Amino acid sequence: MSTRLAEQLAAQGLFAKKSLGQHFLLDPSINRRIAQLAGPLEGQTVLEIGPGPGGLTRAMLDAGAAKVLAIERDARFAAFLQDLAAQSIGRLEVIEADAQDIDEAALLAERGLSRAIICANLPYNIGTALLIKWLKAPSPWRGPMCLMFQKEVAQRICAKPGSDAYGRLAVLAQSVCQARLEMSLPAGAFTPPPKVASAVVRLDPLAAPFGDLAALETVTGAAFGQRRKMLRQALKPLGNSEDLLAQAGLPGEARAETIAIEGFWALARAWRARAP
Repeated sequence: MSTRLAEQLAAQGLFAKKSLGQHFLLDPSINRRIAQLAGPLEGQTVLEIGPGPGGLTRAMLDAGAAKVLAIERDARFAAFLQDLAAQSIGRLEVIEADAQDIDEAALLAERGLSRAIICANLPYNIGTALLIKWLKAPSPWRGPMCLMFQKEVAQRICAKPGSDAYGRLAVLAQSVCQARLEMSLPAGAFTPPPKVASAVVRLDPLAAPFGDLAALETVTGAAFGQRRKMLRQALKPLGNSEDLLAQAGLPGEARAETIAIEGFWALARAWRARAP
């Protein structure tokens, strides 16, 4: 733990709020490692969600980020970070807001910026929702993402067909990005310790991502919503499942967890061609 940062928090009576999913990572060496995984950051704009006391924020500034836009919902920490913002001489901007309500493209455009790396120790309670939001965002503004999740969620993002963790989240994420689990952390690395382990995932945009995430959400929602059933049964809510599967070139007796990501692309295209 960073003794100095911990002492500053204690002196100001600042503590994590369970309602906001806050678990602070204060160890400078771990934060430096995460900044390295997000990098190289020299000259880059970085979007950070939930900086809290700013352990990772400091590491990214030290790594040479030209601009860090830190979105902090908690007014206590938005205020706490103002000294660091002043010391950064314009390189850190703290924005008090809920990340779920932010229009990232507009936020960047207002500042004359067009692209940002996303690097954050995400609040557990909104991490998956934010990831899906970013996966569906127009790609020109979004660079690589380096994100901390609960380890179980990280494993689901990076899972391959045939594994227990493979599901809708893996298909959506890997249809837009190359996903790699880069680093695992025990609960004891955080203040206060959560009840679960955590992991950092690096997501790099694909050169040719699948373009219809809405259709993909629909077919994966049906397929994995009843993952123990054969696809011909699971996909019935979408209409004539046998015809849909035939158009996608998929066997009706297969189950969702065995289908490669490209198979879901074919299924999404087939469903879209039939959709009113």
